[in-house]
Amino acid sequence: MTDETCQWRERGGWRRWREAAERALYGPGGFYLSPEGPAGHFRTSVHASALFAAAVARLLTEVADDLGTDEIALVDVGAGRGELLTGVLAAVPDGLRVRPYGVERAARPAGLDPRVVWTDRVPRGARGLLFANEWLDNVPVDVAQVDEAGAVRYVEVRAVGGSEAGSAAGAGAAEERLGEVVTGPDAEWLERWWPLREPGERAEIGRARDEAWADAVAALEAGLAVAVDYGHVRASRPPFGTLTGFRAGREVEPVPDGSCDLTAHVAMDAVASLGGPGGELVTQREALRRLGVSGERPPLSLASSDPAAYVRALASAGEAAELTARSGLGDFLWLTRRIR
Repeated sequence: MTDETCQWRERGGWRRWREAAERALYGPGGFYLSPEGPAGHFRTSVHASALFAAAVARLLTEVADDLGTDEIALVDVGAGRGELLTGVLAAVPDGLRVRPYGVERAARPAGLDPRVVWTDRVPRGARGLLFANEWLDNVPVDVAQVDEAGAVRYVEVRAVGGSEAGSAAGAGAAEERLGEVVTGPDAEWLERWWPLREPGERAEIGRARDEAWADAVAALEAGLAVAVDYGHVRASRPPFGTLTGFRAGREVEPVPDGSCDLTAHVAMDAVASLGGPGGELVTQREALRRLGVSGERPPLSLASSDPAAYVRALASAGEAAELTARSGLGDFLWLTRRIR
């Protein structure tokens, strides 16, 4: 038995959310290490349509042109089971040589293109496109809440009725309590980015995500870094936080036992403040429109002149509409940072 396990048992199984989520998602038997991977539980833009990978391939081509090269790196951070890499490699134009990297803490998936370098950390010195789709929301964070006296405290949690690294069938529930007062850099982050005032208000302390993004950007020698996630900015912070769980396509109670995904929206303006100058924050709707994904229906005249082409174009328009929909995937935020 490790010292960490002894201390955890002495505390009655209570942990802060960041530590609990780290263990539940990436520890032994963790959710993201399961054989089915994220695609077995929720659907991202990558899974929604091949148009998304094709748009990323066009962006990769633009970055190569900007760098004046025909050999370009593609670093997929939070690569899942390699779905985006597979789609992009199939869509890049002839003549563009791609050096693909899949950054993921799970084992290399079977059948992945042998060109892909599979690693658990962002490679240093790459020149090209670093793309992080729904990565930051799964970087574990601590949760804070205002107590009845007005003090901001860490929220502690423990799983009950299940196992430390559970399964969907044996999932339990979560109990919470308020712990120590938030001080130091975490308190400074809250005051700057997500100030809490009234009893019961909650926030996710995004400092770990800011640092993870800054480190990823620093690893890129030249090119473009992109983070895509559901998020918010200071003017629209949710008063009670966003921490939730997903299992088998359904939103569920967040329980740190390995039985479900644990995710929270990203304070994207805070993330954007790190990583250097030259950043831009736009909706996915706008970002994909710039890359030629609009969701516009084909002209009816095409149905008469080429019915098969009309059906294909109509299906493509439907997929594009899902990727750019308001109150859906289209509201995701794209943070881009050019590295010269």
